[in-house]
Amino acid sequence: MTPDDMLDRLSGRLSRPRRLAVVGVLLAGAAMTLLISLLWVTEPELPARTQLAFAGLVAVGLAWVGYAAWVLTSRLPLYALDRVVAAWLGLGATVAVAVPVALIAAAPLALAVVGALLALAVTNLVRSRRRRAALLRRKRELGG
Repeated sequence: MTPDDMLDRLSGRLSRPRRLAVVGVLLAGAAMTLLISLLWVTEPELPARTQLAFAGLVAVGLAWVGYAAWVLTSRLPLYALDRVVAAWLGLGATVAVAVPVALIAAAPLALAVVGALLALAVTNLVRSRRRRAALLRRKRELGG
């Protein structure tokens, strides 16, 4: 395999399974945003904290929709950048949910679940950053 062949493999389009997964993220984010928005609109007398929570959930859903649209329409090689962005979005959403849960529910089980979810999100971010760095290092080694 020549360096050009390897560079072509590194810079290829999204695979079919990856593309389908991103379409799933797009649909899930859009459905979440739509359902929460409909609930929010049909219940105008909600307390301010609930409206703030709904606004946060709508923002998270729109962020996932934007992410998926960016990945699906990207014409440049991503070199796992999409995975790093997804990991940051996942960590941000986890923190946005974990902080209020930790403040409201001081139960040990709730704190353990929140801690586990945060650890998982951080681990995902570290792994995705390492994968991107390895791909970029390999690209440089091949002269791309």
